[in-house]
Amino acid sequence: MLAPLLSASQEKGCDMADELQELDPPVETADDSEAYRLNPKAVASILYAVEIDDAAKLTELMEPLHPADIADLLEQISSFERTKLIRLYDREFDGEILSELDESIREEVIGILTPQVLSDAVRDMDSDDVVDLIEDLEDAQAEAILGALEDVDRAAVEQAMAYPEYSAGRLMQREVVMAPEHWTVGEAIDYLRKTPEDDLPDQFYHVVMVDPRLHPVGNVTLGKLMRSKRTTPLHDILEDTFQVIPATQPESDVAYAFNQYHLISAPVVDDEGRLIGVITIDDAMAVLDEEHEEDILRLAGVGEGSLSDRVIETTKQRLPWLAVNLVTAIAASMVISQFEVAIAQIVALAVLMPIVASMGGNAGTQSLTVAVRAIATRDLTGSNVWRVIRRECLVGLINGVIFAVVMGVVGLVWFGSPALGYVIASAMVINMVVAGLAGTGIPIVLERVGVDPALASGAFVTTVTDVVGFFAFLGLAAAVLL
Repeated sequence: MLAPLLSASQEKGCDMADELQELDPPVETADDSEAYRLNPKAVASILYAVEIDDAAKLTELMEPLHPADIADLLEQISSFERTKLIRLYDREFDGEILSELDESIREEVIGILTPQVLSDAVRDMDSDDVVDLIEDLEDAQAEAILGALEDVDRAAVEQAMAYPEYSAGRLMQREVVMAPEHWTVGEAIDYLRKTPEDDLPDQFYHVVMVDPRLHPVGNVTLGKLMRSKRTTPLHDILEDTFQVIPATQPESDVAYAFNQYHLISAPVVDDEGRLIGVITIDDAMAVLDEEHEEDILRLAGVGEGSLSDRVIETTKQRLPWLAVNLVTAIAASMVISQFEVAIAQIVALAVLMPIVASMGGNAGTQSLTVAVRAIATRDLTGSNVWRVIRRECLVGLINGVIFAVVMGVVGLVWFGSPALGYVIASAMVINMVVAGLAGTGIPIVLERVGVDPALASGAFVTTVTDVVGFFAFLGLAAAVLL
């Protein structure tokens, strides 16, 4: 009987949908490029309301915006506009906006907010967001935020701040839903219904089962809790995957565990194994995103920063790596200076020389990026390191041979010299193989000696490919052509 009933309801649903489509005009959908960014017209309207000091209009325009969008807006406008907007909007200021703000302007925004507005905003935040907020602030501002919290919340935040920076204890939220291991589904549901709303986390995915000593013994998902009969013991519907995280564990290891084992949340325990908090997937993925972004920035030698940073701050971040690049360029130039006679006699060497170094540098950067990424995701281990190095060297050899043939023909056609074509072809193969070896080997060596591969590998790889490329090309030219 079920199938015919479903078919009939589907037919009625289709007829109703057709009627609604005739009555209502089609809804305009945002273009993919516009879907997740601020509308320029809306921003202009907001700034106009700020300019004319129309608080009511500003509140009306800001109300539909998500806190993350408001944070983006504050980051994009000038300091003067930001100050005026916050003072006009401060009564409606949400604590989540502070947690979404870039660190570079968060301190400025906190300084603009009145003490009462700041207190109200902070009280609405989860403990992990408060910890993230105050750990980068000056002592005076951090103390002001702690003073706005209730005694219980303040004690929780101060306890979290006692754990090492970038540890699970800093990342966790203290708000956690737990149940004794002997409870049934009905008892757990009744507990959740009777508990005041303010005593439960805003979002949670599991009920953590604990023994009498508060040691976590398993997780029960809300889905299984809702589907099971009231008389079912909780220990019969435990999740298969269960990870307990020590509070002192580095947050990078936490993010790896969430990604590796597809966790949604995980309990955090103290040195005695007692439950003290929980880490949720949004916080773990935020750590993963930050680490990926940090690796990309370090590979480029620009460090952490944002578009809101002052010129002098950005200059200080980039200057050291430009200085390192200058040293490597001088080293390459010293190699070239050893072959001044050859370059003076054969001008074509000066024309073709940058090609060899450039191709080697690009090949080295490709291998370097793959190696650094594999180290970060822990895919590159002691068991497969030599296989990966051999693979990258072989890739370099094959690419080197292909481009050697191309450049050999170019050398012959352009300069009419088969010997010159042979020289640049040979140098190309040598440098591409060395690039694969250096691009993979250098990050591995740096990681073994405790240096961040993303931070220092680029300068070393560039030096190796430039020096080897120039030396191979000019050395072969001096030996073969002169």
